[in-house]
Amino acid sequence: MTNPFIFNGYEGAELFFDRENELDTLMKCVSSKINVTLIAQRRMGKTGLILRLIDELKISRSKVTPIYVDIFATRDLAELNKCIANAIVKTFPEGTSVGKKLFGVLRGLRPMIGIDPLSGGPQVQLSYQNQTEKEHTLEGLLQFLDQQSNPVLLAIDEFQQIREYPETNVEAMLRTYIQRLHNVCFIFCGSKKHMMTDIFSNPQRPFFSSTQFIGLDAITEEKYAQHIRRMFMEGEKHIDDEAVKYVLDWTKRHTYYTQRLCHDIYDVKTKTVDVDIVRNCCDNLLRLNEPYFLQYKQLLTDGQWNYMIALAKEEEVTQPYANAFLKKHNIGATAVARRQLQTLIDKDLVFEETTKERSYYRVADLFMLRWLAREY
Repeated sequence: MTNPFIFNGYEGAELFFDRENELDTLMKCVSSKINVTLIAQRRMGKTGLILRLIDELKISRSKVTPIYVDIFATRDLAELNKCIANAIVKTFPEGTSVGKKLFGVLRGLRPMIGIDPLSGGPQVQLSYQNQTEKEHTLEGLLQFLDQQSNPVLLAIDEFQQIREYPETNVEAMLRTYIQRLHNVCFIFCGSKKHMMTDIFSNPQRPFFSSTQFIGLDAITEEKYAQHIRRMFMEGEKHIDDEAVKYVLDWTKRHTYYTQRLCHDIYDVKTKTVDVDIVRNCCDNLLRLNEPYFLQYKQLLTDGQWNYMIALAKEEEVTQPYANAFLKKHNIGATAVARRQLQTLIDKDLVFEETTKERSYYRVADLFMLRWLAREY
């Protein structure tokens, strides 16, 4: 049997589990043309959920045309346009009637049509004379989607990236264009919670109160344990309860890290898995990732690196400037700690999580957290 623990990409509904409530909410929002803001930690499974939604729309024979675009790598408005244009071209091939209309629209934008070396399909390159043409292109692409006979879903992943663009008016411009649409609904996905919350919850921002919020938390221990046991059983393997609990405690039920560890455990050539095998797989994962972790030591100051170690040893810190914490780990004065923590947050090495019960800070990469705690 093929290893059922997928940790990169989406492999179909049969290997996707839980998130039924979130999927149901998304389906209802799409059918009602309600825009959604979906926020989750990186690698918690938000992209997989969106791709599962798109799969479900196809399975249910929905009339909604889904389009997914990841803008994480974009640096400005021109690259945003290119990303969206290529996603639309992929959805409406040139040979179809809608595709022909699309390429008619694109010809008015003076594109260069090339070949994607990976997929072999068409790839759009857009050229501009000035800023106004970039804005006109974005508006034209959205209007094209709005003119389709069937409703369109445009899911934009890592939406907070627009905050990094040199153009300062992208939020306001997008909000203006979106307000004019009647046949397109949006899902704005993001992994930087503080930025996404500010975009959609700040009364002074253009997108204020314009979407329904959905957050992704870790899957419950009971459900994840059931899933792990079932996957092993279907592969004619057995994993004991102590081993399952160790997995979920070590990965904190974070989707990517749990799937990654279970993938390695499943590949062990044995029919029965106990906690010793799990511990060995954990050690192997940390050893394999050590060169990657050490790269960060060269990129950070000694103070920032030491602060990372302190957070890792505590696992979760609710009071990062408390005297007891600072003295215990020889961090220094409160002002120094504030600068170090903010730098680590800006570099996406540490994140702040807020729940109903509390707020806390943690090293973002769980494998790196475990490695730092073990090595130092």
